[in-house]
Amino acid sequence: MAGMTLEQLKIFLAVAQHLHFTRAAEELYITQPAVSAAIHNLEQEYGVKLFHRIGRHIEIAEAGKLLQVEAQKILDQVSLTERGLRELNNLQRGELKLGSSLTIGNYWLPSKISEFKNQYPGIQIDCTLANAETICVGTAMGQFDLGLVEGDVKPALQNTLEYEIVGSDRLQIVVGQKHPWFEWGEVDLSQLTQTPWVMRVRESGTQQRFEEALQNWGINLSELNVILVFTSGEMAKAAIENGVGATGISELMVKKEIQLGTLRAIRVIDNREGNGAIAEIVRPFFKLKHRQRFQTALSKVFEQMLISSMSDGSYQHLSKSVI
Repeated sequence: MAGMTLEQLKIFLAVAQHLHFTRAAEELYITQPAVSAAIHNLEQEYGVKLFHRIGRHIEIAEAGKLLQVEAQKILDQVSLTERGLRELNNLQRGELKLGSSLTIGNYWLPSKISEFKNQYPGIQIDCTLANAETICVGTAMGQFDLGLVEGDVKPALQNTLEYEIVGSDRLQIVVGQKHPWFEWGEVDLSQLTQTPWVMRVRESGTQQRFEEALQNWGINLSELNVILVFTSGEMAKAAIENGVGATGISELMVKKEIQLGTLRAIRVIDNREGNGAIAEIVRPFFKLKHRQRFQTALSKVFEQMLISSMSDGSYQHLSKSVI
């Protein structure tokens, strides 16, 4: 038996994706007869039908569905092995794939990437930004070498993903100049239910942490008057700058606006036990990686840089968190 080749697997996956021989050929820059021959040879070699020909259309058969899953695993592993081999040159070249939730990716991560690029200028860094849930799933699926999120890792993924704190920030309750709280500067917990709120979608790490803090403060989300829900913190920030609502947002995102005086961070006083303590929301930044997938040398070096750059003060910062 001649056995299947990587080229045949690449051709098969293209046909399985498009369910069309000509489109697969165009994607791979080969001829349509070459595609047909590759599929025919695989079917002849193993005595199975990979596709059903129905008129001018094709449908993937059961054997094809099995091969589609396994072929993708094989090609992914080959790609990782090739990357690993290329890195055996003292990290002079290579590619690092990162996935980051929005706040981290826009405000915290760029300086880390710049530091890494200064040390390893020949390395290409591909960073994808999305909400925390998407980054967790993508890291579990092998789309990213490392993920960085400020939200929780769902229990269903905790056996797949290894996660570690590499930083932190505070969430602040912020209002614009038109809001009555802007002049006050502080409110009691009981007053949080007395204003309109601008929120993030539930998949957002910021929103997950904010809702967790509310629960710890004895406030149910249903008690709040939520007037707007946005997919990004930038949209929420713009809405409260021009309106009368309040929002819970990363201090990293509003640092400039607070300095300019267009927004104000509101202290929240925990008056439940009469001690007048300030209720803070401090959240960790998590580094994610797959527990079993091959980790490239680049990924290990970048991971170690993140860990070593976190000062002891970050842990102390987290220890004061109310959530």
